[in-house]
Amino acid sequence: MKRRKFLELGALASSCVLIHARETRAAAPNLEEISISDLQAAMSAGSTNSRQITQAYIDRIQQIDPQIKSVVEVNHDALEIAARLDAERESGKLRGPLHGIPVLIKDNIDTADKMKTTAGSLALVNAPTPNEDAFVAAKLRQAGAVILGKTNLSEWANYRSTSSSSGWSGRGGQTRNPYILDRTPCGSSSGSGTAIAANLAAVAVGTETNGSIICPSANNALVGIKPTLGLISRSGIIPIAASQDTAGPMARTVADAAILLGAMVGTDANDAITSQATKGLTDYSKFLKADGLKGKRIGVARNYFGSASKIDTIMESSLKVLESCGAQLVDIQVPMTGLADSSSQVLSFEFKDGVNKYLTRRGGSIKSLADLIEFNEKHADLEMKYFKQELLLSSQAKENLESRTYRLAILQAKTISQDAIDGAMDKDKLDAITGPSNGPAWLIDLVSGDGGSRNSYVSTTTPAAVSGYPNITVPAAFLSELPIGISFWGRAFSEPVLIEIAFAFEQAAQARRKPKFLPSYL
Repeated sequence: MKRRKFLELGALASSCVLIHARETRAAAPNLEEISISDLQAAMSAGSTNSRQITQAYIDRIQQIDPQIKSVVEVNHDALEIAARLDAERESGKLRGPLHGIPVLIKDNIDTADKMKTTAGSLALVNAPTPNEDAFVAAKLRQAGAVILGKTNLSEWANYRSTSSSSGWSGRGGQTRNPYILDRTPCGSSSGSGTAIAANLAAVAVGTETNGSIICPSANNALVGIKPTLGLISRSGIIPIAASQDTAGPMARTVADAAILLGAMVGTDANDAITSQATKGLTDYSKFLKADGLKGKRIGVARNYFGSASKIDTIMESSLKVLESCGAQLVDIQVPMTGLADSSSQVLSFEFKDGVNKYLTRRGGSIKSLADLIEFNEKHADLEMKYFKQELLLSSQAKENLESRTYRLAILQAKTISQDAIDGAMDKDKLDAITGPSNGPAWLIDLVSGDGGSRNSYVSTTTPAAVSGYPNITVPAAFLSELPIGISFWGRAFSEPVLIEIAFAFEQAAQARRKPKFLPSYL
């Protein structure tokens, strides 16, 4: 939706009087760990309004974010948008559960407003403003959300270098984990993860190709949902790989993540894969069942155990919670032999194709991947002072998507990943598969990058990411004050059953807690 058209909604002359009257008696609630339903209840009761809440989040960003660098830009129009939504509420118009709720979105999602869209790269800081909102951004506006700002990310969604530091971008610097500030937030949706962990907005939108929603959610004690490919449009999102890319919600609770997910689902004429979005829903709240684990058969992916004993211990405790809530557990293997090589090839081919198309449409001086590579070389003192761009160079060297190498790689990647999940679920009649989301966050290392500093690394994101199937992470426990998550994944469009499982586990485990180490919390 165009910005001008959006701002015209509800622009009644009398609304100014109504807004002023409510502001004289409204005050922002305590924002720490507050849910969407609590914010809505407070606004419905007249004890606060969207403008007050939005201002309070902006104040909080100004106070806290310099320590964690999660937000690269606050929306210049946020307060005006919130005030207009308050006027709609006063007139009796409510768009839904996101009406007046401040939401942060990742800085690779186009917005046709005063904010920049850069993928964290200095190469796009002076690029023309996108001509229209990304489909996801338009859906959020239609749902009544206040797009509060853009979050930092691992530059180019962490597809630039094999020795990058998660959460670093030329535009935003290094994002830090709010639980222990010298630890990684994980990437690439690092800013979305740390901002919500630090209570800088109600919820946030991240994007994932492989692990970029799940890992920063798990590392920040959040719920993250990586939806089925095709449930949410990719139009207007700076791409890595069309066969894996998707946006998804990041929140402090399963309920909030479910609300945000429903608001983003939709069929988009500009993204053919969303023709299957009709299999999705706009309201997932009916799957928030405290007894959602009862009778569920869940496969325990044992091939992801054994590399980190402390994580194994946490997982075994989590499995006991699942069983105590009525789940039946089955030990399984999820074989992924050969997947890493084929998936890597796919990303390299698809990045070049997708980025070239995006940059051509976007306009400005950076019109291609070749232009981007040249910009980085000319500005190496700013863009490449910590790591290089070998992934960009490798992608630039690839042929087009008609290449036999690409066609074979995409066939292998999808076949291996989908057969592994579907085969395991068919064999044991499973409702979902579970495994650890992450190990403890590693030390930030700008010299050697992630690979030089992380230890006891655990991740189960690849099967769902490559297959295009859904995955949900939920806080499970803490290890030395660092959050550990548990993941649930399954067949395509099985979000309802995964939400049932995740919500029931969340209610039983109650593992989420706010950061202790930010000075504002002391």
